Amino acid sequence: MAKLKINYPKDKLQNNSTLWKYGMVVITIILICIFLPKQPRFQYEYEKGKPWNHENLTSPYNFAILKTPEELARDKQYILRTVQPIYNLNDVASKEQIDQFNTDLNEKWQTSQLDSSTVDIVKYREVGNALLSYIYERGIISLNNRFQVKGNDSVKNDDTAMQYNFVLVHDNVAQQKNTVDCYTIESANKYLREALEKNNLIQHKAWFAEVLKSYVTINFVFNESQTNKVEQNALANISTTRGMVQKDELIAEQGKTINNETYQKLESLRKVFEDESKISGEQNMVIFGHFILISLAMSLLMVFLFYFRRDIFNNNRLLFIIFLVILVMLGVLSWAIKMKIPSLYYIPYCSVPIIFRLLFDTRIALNIHILMVLVAGLFVPNSFDFVFLQFTSGMVAIYSIKTLVKREQFLVSSVIILATYNLAYVGLVLTRNGSFSTIYWQDLLPFAVSVGLTLLAYPLIYAFEKLFGIVSDLTLMELTNSNSRLLRELSLKAPGTFQHSLQVANLAEAAIYKIGGNPLLVRAGALYHDIGKMINPLYFIENQKTNDNPHEELTPEQSAQIIISHVLKGIEMARKHQMPEVVIDFIRTHHGTTKVDYFYNLAVKDNPDKLIDESSFKYPGPVPFSKETAVLMMADSVEASSRALKEPTEESINNLVDKIIDHKLMARQFANADITMRDITEVSKIFKAMLKSIYHVRIDYDLSKKKDN
Repeated sequence: MAKLKINYPKDKLQNNSTLWKYGMVVITIILICIFLPKQPRFQYEYEKGKPWNHENLTSPYNFAILKTPEELARDKQYILRTVQPIYNLNDVASKEQIDQFNTDLNEKWQTSQLDSSTVDIVKYREVGNALLSYIYERGIISLNNRFQVKGNDSVKNDDTAMQYNFVLVHDNVAQQKNTVDCYTIESANKYLREALEKNNLIQHKAWFAEVLKSYVTINFVFNESQTNKVEQNALANISTTRGMVQKDELIAEQGKTINNETYQKLESLRKVFEDESKISGEQNMVIFGHFILISLAMSLLMVFLFYFRRDIFNNNRLLFIIFLVILVMLGVLSWAIKMKIPSLYYIPYCSVPIIFRLLFDTRIALNIHILMVLVAGLFVPNSFDFVFLQFTSGMVAIYSIKTLVKREQFLVSSVIILATYNLAYVGLVLTRNGSFSTIYWQDLLPFAVSVGLTLLAYPLIYAFEKLFGIVSDLTLMELTNSNSRLLRELSLKAPGTFQHSLQVANLAEAAIYKIGGNPLLVRAGALYHDIGKMINPLYFIENQKTNDNPHEELTPEQSAQIIISHVLKGIEMARKHQMPEVVIDFIRTHHGTTKVDYFYNLAVKDNPDKLIDESSFKYPGPVPFSKETAVLMMADSVEASSRALKEPTEESINNLVDKIIDHKLMARQFANADITMRDITEVSKIFKAMLKSIYHVRIDYDLSKKKDN
């Protein structure tokens, strides 16, 4: 993809001083070093269920085997089942309820409208006090579901509750009890009804049961905070290890599959190695090693930019974007490793090359992607797998959007990236295990999630464009839409110029496809290169519908100035509509510093004895400075001149194209453009073929010449 010349407003960030530039480089290196792990890297790579690809590994020292997360979870559940909840005895509540019963009984009896002629209220009081005292002495408790469901020895206490042991605390004295020996409010009321049914001293049993029900409340109160403290203390005492590996004991045998036990031993050895590395004081040397590696990688990136993309190397704003994206992605990767997410392949790593491909070009995207993958290899476990998968998928991401002309290519690119991930993963598994049965198909899910998240790169590109003033292929696609405001206005005010621009766009785009470049950029430049003609459309021959020519009333100098002004007017109009500078460059350069030959020659003819000032008939320039602007200049002149051909034939078209391109070369219009003579020859062939197709020229084949050849 051809490089774009990008003009941005100057600010402090874009100040091209060496201090800013290398300050950003150093800060980036330091931040990446901060992200990297601070201990020496465990030298072995392994995966559960896959063969041990190293030599036989024996233990260098004694170490404990770490429990798996599943084992720790089981231990936690077991410990929680053994913890007994703590309750406090609220004897004040029970005393208050009994006293209130004695106070209220006479009043309740008087308002009951029951026959009291044969009733002894004292008996009711004695029975009520006895029953309430009994149930409060046994205790009324509120069962907690948190403890009901965890006891293996649980039995039914009533229709709905399960039993569990608990500790009852009163006056700093604790005693162990079981819920089966206590009442709930429901079971206490049930007991009162059953006890009254058996008591012959009470006549109005149902009424008295309802009275007593009002004075039943909980007096064994659950102490949640104290219970939580007991649980936390118990959990803190859970052992995280089980068993020991002795020094010189065989841990993993070469070629043998890593089972659960071997994997846990390897994980335990890695943890011990990392912990000892932290204590041994080697962190500074590790950091220094990281600094050397990251500095080398960043230096290679800067050297590449210096030699091949000097425009980016000299622009601190663009360097800031590159460093920012690198830091964010490596920061996310570092965070994911520390959080121990199930798979690092959930991270949309391919979004980085896509962002740089659409913001800059293929070479930039590929070089930065290589740097990112190599640096990431310092982070991740099983680094070869990670590097291979990300490198191949990133390359596919870059290549799949090499020529972006439709938004649907985003989806197509995502499908291709996902297929690459899956094929590469299957290939890696087969090379190790030699069997499809060893492939964990669920491991393909992270790739699908990653590719889905990669689509978020496209709104990020829009944000970068707005924040940093970059023009991506996405913006160019929008500009080439013929329904855009400026192009609609051009088609209405200068329809001939609009048709000319369309034909120039087709010619230039086809040529750039052939010689290499940015087709979207050259098409956008071609569509807008003549928008300045909207100011005085009738002064340009393609917009004249009648034989009336307004130039007949002007001097050659005046006509030339009107023709030349369409360049300056176009630049002014484009900037008013906030067109990107890379598109405005096509308006500035499409005539370069050539002369308006027709009116210059007319001035010379009309004034044979007068010295004519050529500068009045010359375009202000500059000359084209890129492959795209050079191709547009050729396409513009060729298309405009071809309209003047009275009888378009193969010979006349060939002569016309050659004459125009030779004239541009003689005028040194391509001296500043990165276009070769070979490119110009290919462009000439493309123009000739397309013009013959446009004018339906039939090619005459001389059979005798063909036979001679």
